[in-house]
Amino acid sequence: MPSALLCVKNLSVHFGGLKAVDDVSFELGAGEILGLLGPNGAGKTTCFNAISGVYPPTSGEILYDGRRANGTPPHGMAKLGVGRTFQIVHPFVGLSARENVIVALGGDHYRGALWRSLASWKKRSIADEADEILRTVGLLDMADRRVGQMPIGNLRRVEIARALALRPRLLLLDESFSGLHHSEILHIEGLVRHIRDTGVSVLLIEHNMKVAMALSDRVVVLDHGRKLAEGLPSEVSSNPAVIEAYLGRGGSGNAA
Repeated sequence: MPSALLCVKNLSVHFGGLKAVDDVSFELGAGEILGLLGPNGAGKTTCFNAISGVYPPTSGEILYDGRRANGTPPHGMAKLGVGRTFQIVHPFVGLSARENVIVALGGDHYRGALWRSLASWKKRSIADEADEILRTVGLLDMADRRVGQMPIGNLRRVEIARALALRPRLLLLDESFSGLHHSEILHIEGLVRHIRDTGVSVLLIEHNMKVAMALSDRVVVLDHGRKLAEGLPSEVSSNPAVIEAYLGRGGSGNAA
């Protein structure tokens, strides 16, 4: 496996008596796509929140590029090179796709009111960089369209574009295929592979098992906050414990 960019060691996140994540360990190699899978309530998003600095670990360690990241706030993790999308998209609906990306590109220069900051960031170099990111995600032809007028498939690409504007080395994708039709899924699958091929490591949460298994180099399965299995997609998909706890639920190949 490539050298580890992210090491999660005995991570636990407890909320009172609820053990949302309980003694979970895994590594993500440089240039790897790792799927973090499991049924609803398995602890996947809580794990993401700990890695991205939203929740402090109750115990254990998060090492990013060899550096202990416990307690680093979200903006600090972003500056270190960790980008993230969310299951429920939260774009600036009154802004265009280009302006949404410019906000992310200009985050280091934010001072006061958003609109004044946008005006100061609209340098040709920043707009050109925003357009290049939009080209990457397939939205350059919609750069001037307000995102509040866009369907969910395009909104998910805007979310990825904003995360890429942080120039990440690690990209966390939370349900980026949710609610999409077949052609949109195929487009974002290709986009994720392209992002990985540029040297960005990807950690993804995905309920669509077909998509997750096809995209991931390795997968980690959580259940009730604990790690149930880890390995190649072919190994994990035939693991009896995984079939019992996850894949076999409903018989659909998708998480409940």
